Amino acid sequence: MKPASFDYLRPETLDEALSALERCGADARIIAGGQSLGAMLNMRLVKPKVIIDINRLGELSMISESDGAIVTGATVRQADALAAQQIRDRVPLLAYALPHVGHYQTRNRGTLGGSVAHADPSAEIPLALATLGGEVQLRSRRKTRWLPATKFFQSALVTTREPEEMVSTLRWPGAAAGYRYAFREFAVRGGDFAIVAVACVIFPGRDGTIRLGFGGCGQTPQIVNLPYSAAEQDELTLKSLARDAASKIECHSDMLASADYRRNLAAVLAGDALHAACGGDATHA
Repeated sequence: MKPASFDYLRPETLDEALSALERCGADARIIAGGQSLGAMLNMRLVKPKVIIDINRLGELSMISESDGAIVTGATVRQADALAAQQIRDRVPLLAYALPHVGHYQTRNRGTLGGSVAHADPSAEIPLALATLGGEVQLRSRRKTRWLPATKFFQSALVTTREPEEMVSTLRWPGAAAGYRYAFREFAVRGGDFAIVAVACVIFPGRDGTIRLGFGGCGQTPQIVNLPYSAAEQDELTLKSLARDAASKIECHSDMLASADYRRNLAAVLAGDALHAACGGDATHA
């Protein structure tokens, strides 16, 4: 299969890319890794008049730290993020999620920003970003704005990005002492889309909180916050918390699983993630 014809632009600077977006608007699509867009073009699910290739924008391929958060440019490759010591040390939840993303070959091309911009409800990177309370930077010629990830995702493959905007940067809150993380996923085969994925973050302290993120169940990553007590880490309590969290989310049915199956699976995976996060070291859960 071949895509419909389109014009191809390969800007050398971010300003050139934003100018092209301003001119073309909804007629344009941005390509970086192309792991999702390429297939959609070939199947003619999308027929843009213009493709804007941002691979030459070196400023979008950087990983840095700012105000206790890790900042990743939109074109950071998934494989590079997985290999980065900064990610393993400061954003362990993302490091746990990345091996579940596609396959070795696709991670060499796929980008963090591309996955977030695509907004597949089964995707691991948007789930990790939303669960951590991360943010998405949107740039246009007229303005720059930051949005919480939970407000950026609207429904399956739909975000709050305006036609003249592009996802330029992601902000990942950095790990702090005592924080614990875990990630669990079930798919038919390794590398397939998740039927259910669960991300877990435990924020200890006097007013401790458990944050569970569920992917693959509804139209967007779904976040459930629960109280956490270090004195209540027995298996029965954790399973009860997991069932309580799973009861609060939306679940849909499709050809792979029913809504009831997804909810039950979400409870099982959440219980496993909680057990791992409570029982393991924060950097090895």
